[in-house]
Amino acid sequence: MTVCRYVTALWNNSPLLRHCFFGISKTHVFIHKPQRGFAAIVNDATISGFVPEQQSTGRGNIILMGCPGSGKTTIGSLLSKQLGMWQLDIDNDHLEPLWGTTVAQKLSIVGEESFIQEEGKAVEQLNVSNRVISLSGSNPLHTASMTQLRESGTVVYLDVPISDILCRLHKMKTDRIVGQGNGSTMKDVLQYRLQFYEKFYDIRVIVGKNETCESIAERVIDHLKTFREERCYLSTRVTSSANQEGVFKSFSDTIIQGFAQDGGLFVPAYDIPKFSLQEIERIVDLSYEERALRVLQRWIPSSQIDSESIRKFLSHAYGSGNFEDSNVCPVRHIHGNQYLSELYHGPTASFKDLSLQLMPQLFKHAVEKSPEHRNTRHLILVATSGDTGGAVLDGFSRLSEETDIAVMVLYPENGVSGIQKAQMTSMNGHRTISIGVNADFDFCQSTIKKIFRDVDLCKELKEKHNCYLSAANSINWGRLLPQIIHHCSAYLDLVKQGVVQLGEHVDCCVPTGNFGNILAAYYAKRLGMPFGRLICASNVNNVLSQFIKTGKYDLFSRKLHLSVSPAIDILKSSNLERYLWHISDRRGDIIRELYTSLESKDFFEINDQMRSTVQRDFLSDWCSEEECMDMIKETFTEHNYLLDPHTAVAKVVADRYLEIDRPMLIAATAHYGKFANEVLRALSMDNGRQHAPAGLFKILEELNTRPQMHKNLSQAVESNTSTQPVCEASLEDIVTCVKAFVASF
Repeated sequence: MTVCRYVTALWNNSPLLRHCFFGISKTHVFIHKPQRGFAAIVNDATISGFVPEQQSTGRGNIILMGCPGSGKTTIGSLLSKQLGMWQLDIDNDHLEPLWGTTVAQKLSIVGEESFIQEEGKAVEQLNVSNRVISLSGSNPLHTASMTQLRESGTVVYLDVPISDILCRLHKMKTDRIVGQGNGSTMKDVLQYRLQFYEKFYDIRVIVGKNETCESIAERVIDHLKTFREERCYLSTRVTSSANQEGVFKSFSDTIIQGFAQDGGLFVPAYDIPKFSLQEIERIVDLSYEERALRVLQRWIPSSQIDSESIRKFLSHAYGSGNFEDSNVCPVRHIHGNQYLSELYHGPTASFKDLSLQLMPQLFKHAVEKSPEHRNTRHLILVATSGDTGGAVLDGFSRLSEETDIAVMVLYPENGVSGIQKAQMTSMNGHRTISIGVNADFDFCQSTIKKIFRDVDLCKELKEKHNCYLSAANSINWGRLLPQIIHHCSAYLDLVKQGVVQLGEHVDCCVPTGNFGNILAAYYAKRLGMPFGRLICASNVNNVLSQFIKTGKYDLFSRKLHLSVSPAIDILKSSNLERYLWHISDRRGDIIRELYTSLESKDFFEINDQMRSTVQRDFLSDWCSEEECMDMIKETFTEHNYLLDPHTAVAKVVADRYLEIDRPMLIAATAHYGKFANEVLRALSMDNGRQHAPAGLFKILEELNTRPQMHKNLSQAVESNTSTQPVCEASLEDIVTCVKAFVASF
């Protein structure tokens, strides 16, 4: 019956079908169009598994877009056979019957300047449903017709290598295409057209070099299925028996809310996407910005944020001079098989900038698209161990003044470097404030989590001030997601530099206390980047490294030590919870039990199966303060490269895991200038005199070392004239500060 209803619908909707022969069996329909040699087999499984879903997207068309020679007609034919949908080739089935002449003849009659307009007006007359439509290469050059077409279905961009296209056009003996004026090459025209393709697609299919049309068609189907999935998020602590209403969150809601009400963290409820090696090869030679676009498109369907908006956000974040290196986060050889991924070239000299130049734009977009939130105010609450605070303040301060989003940062008063503190307080203003707390980072972080779970407080802020709370720590998925990009980019840079061949493994060592940065490396590996060993580097606060070795997370009688690497001075690692959710087979009940135990007993232990998985995925070790300081001096003396105390921790640990034939990437997470006092002490250049930041920077600059002094860091700290408020380690006092600040902005 399903087959019969489907054929009846096609018959009523398609005059072309009435010129076909068809036969019906109990399970299949056989369709044949003599003049095109087309045949399709439609069955109940095809119809129930794919076709009905199309009805929710416009009029259900699948529109193939790409350069001339990208195989749109051939792939359209393959798709129509596999999906039981009628194919429509724009040139053969619409333009030529409408014009009563061939496309080539029409082009000759009207000339190139008028052809695009004539073609566009003709396409605007197209009114069909549930077709696989193969566009011409020039259709996207006409905005009005493409806008109309896009409303009729899903536009799939076949991103075929231009080298392949030129080869195909040569074989087809095509020596000229529309727009190729005097003096321009075919390659020039194809490159020029890419900007128009970028504006209209819903799905980008990255086609590998010399990939067959059959393979491309299969991947188009896979992308279509993924596109129509609801890419939802849920809390790590949702149990299988939980009431399903309200459990799943959209990407926008996840970004806005930041932190789940049940105390858990939001994680993707869908399978982690994956690049093939063929696809990875295509993005090796791209800029950081372009690589970022391809990575984010795998996680964020255009139904949630369209590709043009993502591109605009990326351009604002990475292409507007915010980063002092044009490569954003270049990879530098340090010695032997070791390479530094320099993640500190952003405005606040920390790897956090790579996320926090982008995340505020994602947040603002989510607010503007949400009926519940677009006319409300928002307070971003942040706990920082040093670097996140400055990066959040800088990133959100770059939003327009009209934006009703404010930021409050809590940091341990005696747990950050003097320069980090000066940097944060220099950005205090009408919508930004940083507050020192007479406590450690774990207190600041746990206090913010308690505030998020305080239903009465959230209700009061909403009713009195029309204000919602959100987070910008890596507990917010929108903060963590951009970090995946820089790990992917680091691997691609090693391939581009010829250090490894595509597919060869690279190890990665990350200094981490909150587990966010190394979790992003884990996601990059799951995404398809050929990382080998992921190595977690800890300082004296080595809870994470001990957990990886034993499966026991033990805080009992443990005290936080203030070290020269304050961003790792963390005992309660938030993002570990996300990883444990993945390896527990997404069992929210297990995660809830583990973290309830941690709250009540300062301890949990994972089962044998989970421990085995942890030890397969990660290696770990830690280093002492002396080893860290010695490494700073050694690297400077032997390689004329100055490490900050966090990168030095990673290098100490990385040296213990070196392999002769495998490169080691070390995440260089901060610029040494942020820790000038500590670095000069490591170099035995601390003469006991008290120097203002400007004096410290001058001493460092005179060392003439790699990398150069960070210009923006110098300017920000030197311009600081602010005094910072300090709060006692009291939940009540901090809540009072929150209420007062919300009332003031």
